[in-house]
Amino acid sequence: MRKVIEPVLKNSFTKPVYRKLGLKKLWVQQRHTPHHRMKLLEDNGGVLVLNNYDGPKISEKEWEGLDYVTYYTDPRTYFAPLASAKGEAVMEGFWRHGKADKDGVWTPNAKVAKTIKQWVESIGVRYGRVQLIRKDPNSRRETYWNLHLDDNNRLNPDEEGWVVRLWLELTDDPNSYMILRENEFDKKSELRIPLPQYSQFIVDSENIFHSVHHDHEHIRYGVIVSLESGPALEKWVKKQLPKNMVTPSWAKNYKKKLGPNPHTK
Repeated sequence: MRKVIEPVLKNSFTKPVYRKLGLKKLWVQQRHTPHHRMKLLEDNGGVLVLNNYDGPKISEKEWEGLDYVTYYTDPRTYFAPLASAKGEAVMEGFWRHGKADKDGVWTPNAKVAKTIKQWVESIGVRYGRVQLIRKDPNSRRETYWNLHLDDNNRLNPDEEGWVVRLWLELTDDPNSYMILRENEFDKKSELRIPLPQYSQFIVDSENIFHSVHHDHEHIRYGVIVSLESGPALEKWVKKQLPKNMVTPSWAKNYKKKLGPNPHTK
């Protein structure tokens, strides 16, 4: 029987307690592995805020006309899979099909979101799940409760590239922001990334806690893509970097905490 926590009890003060009680589990742990990782991303604390998307305009029809699904744990956030493990419009880990989060297969939703599909393919990188997120406005309390790590690298062979996540904001949400923390409960050092339309950023989301506070009355839409770290992604990222890098306060000690990695000496 699933243990459901009452919404009024979901806040940053009760969360550490529920962690200890096992009512809100942390499904993955921050770690280093032998996978290839991008030195630039690691040197900058697992976060890279990029220049805004400057490709063809993406019509609202590409995100409003899709089939969305949700989870019982977060009924106010919906997802529309554009690429999945088998090309089916379902939300599930690639590991259920014996695959790492790579080699995604386009779903029927991709026929509607043609410009988004072209953007993903233009990066020239091996991608896994591609999904649109549809999110109602939420409170800061809900945002901090939902801080989490992604399970991106289950079944990922050690000799291949570490999977990270790329975000693209579709709606114009300048008062909303992605909250990032290297330490789940360290509010003082958190980084906030504003979310105007077409903002892009990459996060090592299996090692950086993250959650979005959507501070507008309208529904927010964005794209989330799993990408394999490697020379191809590094080449694309270098073309997307702004003149002034956004660097989190924890960057200097980030690699030290995770431990040595043979690919980023």
